[in-house]
Amino acid sequence: MTSRKVVDLFCGAGGMSLGFQQAGFEPAYAIDFDQYACATYARNLGTHVSNLDLAKQMPQALAERILAEVGSVDVVAGGPPCQGWSVQRRGQLADARNDLTLQFGEIAIALGPRAIVMENVPTILGKRGAGHIKIIEAMLANAGYVVAKGVVDAASFGVPQFRRRAVIVAVKGGIEFAFPRPTHDPGFYRTVRDAIGDLPPPPSDGSEHPDFPNHRRVLVSRANLERLQHVPEGGGRLDVPEHLQLPCHRNANGHRHLDVFGRLWWDRPSGTITAMFDNFTRGRFAHPSQDRNITGREGARLQSFPDDFIFVGPKKDVARQIGNAVAPALARAIATALGKALDREAGGFQEMRERMMAV
Repeated sequence: MTSRKVVDLFCGAGGMSLGFQQAGFEPAYAIDFDQYACATYARNLGTHVSNLDLAKQMPQALAERILAEVGSVDVVAGGPPCQGWSVQRRGQLADARNDLTLQFGEIAIALGPRAIVMENVPTILGKRGAGHIKIIEAMLANAGYVVAKGVVDAASFGVPQFRRRAVIVAVKGGIEFAFPRPTHDPGFYRTVRDAIGDLPPPPSDGSEHPDFPNHRRVLVSRANLERLQHVPEGGGRLDVPEHLQLPCHRNANGHRHLDVFGRLWWDRPSGTITAMFDNFTRGRFAHPSQDRNITGREGARLQSFPDDFIFVGPKKDVARQIGNAVAPALARAIATALGKALDREAGGFQEMRERMMAV
């Protein structure tokens, strides 16, 4: 059987493509604006990636270019930038980046795939995203797709991280997509210990570990190191003695970001790995027992990337790639369920064809 081809738009480092590949699909074309993410993608998944700004592309013209290179496309997948939808974002609901979800939809439909998959933050299905989602659903329906949407948690699919994501899946041919059943229930989630407990400490000088790519210590100031030394496993900034607290924390202890200067728990999944996870002053990103931030490799493991998936670029860019990625294990679960839906479509078509031939 010929493998099903996938085009990955806003591909980032390749978490979505990797998950689809693990489920038996063939990543055939990918596009992203980030040059380091494209370098990472090429290093691990192949040179079928293009460094382009999708905001500046004409959907039909781009689709024709892609189709001329790869032939027919079975699935278009991707995760348009989520920052405009993020619950952490302040200010007006309007954000120019939000229109990239519509651009994604237009390009995907122009490619004429059998299925379209879009991943984003859960708030896209709430008030912030309501207008755009209504437009996208109408676009897909008009193009003959049946749309399913929902919010899933990556921890339910073997990712050692609580990471709630909105997923929209559209399939042609009248086939309804059924979201996969969780493979891991609460109490059986993979934990931080499961993911990183076997890793040795990274070199103290900030160099990369010789046996584990991207396993580099984040060097911090003496003051922040002293603050962290007072924080127990699972603790946060409230455990820092008052005389060491930042002025903004001393003066406003109702400050809602209690996870800053936070340590992970060994025997729980991590919280959501963000693009800033290389800085424990931005969240619960300190090692459970060692006085340091988690490394790029530890963040990658918490995102379910294998150790042979190597990230390219400066340390900050590596952290951004990892934090912005679709968790491969979640993508694999969605892709596996989608494969079953496409098999049903193919089976139904074959059955109809056989009945017609028998008449």
